[in-house]
Amino acid sequence: MPVHVTIDHAGSSSSVEPDAADGEPLVAIGVRAGAIADDAPGADPEVLRGNGFEGKVGQATRAVTTDGVRLLVGLGTEPDPREFRKVGAAIAKAGSGEQHLVVEVLLALDAKQRLHGATEISEGLSLGTYAFDHYKARPADKRLERVTVVSPGGQKITSGVRMGARIGEVVGLVRDLVNTPGGALTPEAFADRASELVDAEEHLTIEVHDRDEIEEMGLGGLLGVNRGSHVQPRLVKIHHTADSAKPKARVALVGKGITFDSGGLSIKSASGMEAMKTDMAGAAAVLGAMLLLPVVAPRMEVTAWIPLTDNMLGPDATRVGDVLRARNGKTIEVLNTDAEGRLVLADALSLAVEEEPDAIVDIATLTGACMVALGDRTAGVMSNHDDLARQVLDAGVAGGEGLWRLPMPDHLRAGLDSEIADLRNVGTGSYGGASTAAIFLREFVGDVPWAHIDIAGPSNSSSAYDEVNKGGTGFGVRTLIHLLIKWSKLSG
Repeated sequence: MPVHVTIDHAGSSSSVEPDAADGEPLVAIGVRAGAIADDAPGADPEVLRGNGFEGKVGQATRAVTTDGVRLLVGLGTEPDPREFRKVGAAIAKAGSGEQHLVVEVLLALDAKQRLHGATEISEGLSLGTYAFDHYKARPADKRLERVTVVSPGGQKITSGVRMGARIGEVVGLVRDLVNTPGGALTPEAFADRASELVDAEEHLTIEVHDRDEIEEMGLGGLLGVNRGSHVQPRLVKIHHTADSAKPKARVALVGKGITFDSGGLSIKSASGMEAMKTDMAGAAAVLGAMLLLPVVAPRMEVTAWIPLTDNMLGPDATRVGDVLRARNGKTIEVLNTDAEGRLVLADALSLAVEEEPDAIVDIATLTGACMVALGDRTAGVMSNHDDLARQVLDAGVAGGEGLWRLPMPDHLRAGLDSEIADLRNVGTGSYGGASTAAIFLREFVGDVPWAHIDIAGPSNSSSAYDEVNKGGTGFGVRTLIHLLIKWSKLSG
């Protein structure tokens, strides 16, 4: 369960009434770098520095002050609301095991910054308590249960705290999906969970299409990837109806949903399969964004397309050299069955185009080449439209997720030419794999403004840092929702 975060509009923590059952709560206070003596009177700066605490963003330690034992959390030299997600996560991790924590850090911000800070710190508090222990005989150590954020500001600050907590809760749901083993989170199980979550929200509707309907729809890419599996595929369509007669825009989101990727007949190594339960992280991110839409961007009309299958090597698996026909009629020669994500995305992108949206954004754990180029904490962005690319990159900054634009050089397109079909599913060269994959996807979006986000690196983390835990990260949810919150009419 996510931590329960509430707001108290008192001027200080001293006015927060302790709960009889919980006892006296631990109080967390913000400390600026270079101002420990001012911000934590009674604490010894030299002792704290000797223990490694300097007030840097995200540092946390307990210390005796004139007001008693306090949890000190670093805010940096100049407190910045954009860093308060890290601050919240640091408080949550340092306060693990506490039943009730009072957080008194928003007063370090100017009044105009507190709404932003309230959202960020509440989100960080939620994400910092996340743990995936569904399969543990003994769950992780007891997590922080309840937090009271202290700040003046009235209803706006209350809304900010609630918004941050909701975002953190949804990102946690997405992490759960990404962390669930592929044998448990089958396409059917994903679709069932999506239906359960969507049905609980207003202004959202969901359609789930089974194999027979997928065949009728002509989704040859999805069916081709599914041929080696005894588990049936699903296509999930989620629609958000704007609460305005004139929607701000009509946008399509597409998420890759490979629930486990063995590589097919182009089989991966044993170590290469270890993280392949996470190959549906794009689908999970799209689902998460849709769950937040009714609250954060009610004037947007958004349709999500989520193709779901695993990629296995059963008796009738797609052979190397087979030709598939995608929804838009283009044929694809499959020369590497481990380049399967682009095949299911080809169908979903084609479906999205048919509804004539203002823009399409797809998100996928698509290529190891993107990780080689950008590392494991930064996603690649490729687009046929400069203004859309700019808005996606700006959304990443607003959501605290690292994005970097990569090119789609024209000369790489020739490497996708096939002698027997319209396209090969992999290029002929050894380099530029992330760009080549995006160029392949571009063949299925026509003239619609489109952006592709390759999250192969940051969708899964090998270590914990800031608000991120080891395992599935929920990367992409915040970028997508900030894109839709701040959407402006495309120019150019």
